[in-house]
Amino acid sequence: MVHEEKKVAKIIEELTMFFFTVGSDEIETRIKRDENSDFIWISANYNPEYRDELDYLDEFLNKEKNDGLEDIYWELAGSGEPGETSQLLLIGMMIDKAEIEISDTRVELKLYKKFKEGF
Repeated sequence: MVHEEKKVAKIIEELTMFFFTVGSDEIETRIKRDENSDFIWISANYNPEYRDELDYLDEFLNKEKNDGLEDIYWELAGSGEPGETSQLLLIGMMIDKAEIEISDTRVELKLYKKFKEGF
């Protein structure tokens, strides 16, 4: 189970850095775990000058999950430049579903990640 916990920590780290790059100065994170999955909730403000960057979140975070790539590359999350699209794509491959709500001043992400069989 330790790998699953590390993956969740990497997801939060990468998304926190992404929000810093779009001007966030208020970021809230919550994690809820049940017996089969993790739920990650992130709420952040952003600088309206970076609104275009947020439009890509749905595209990157809701990519089709690839368990094989997740197993190989999850440790690379957070190793690139903050906010790089490759890092967001990697996060998208690690989660099962993302719900994204963007208002004029805030972003809310609800991410779902099921545990892999055998953990």
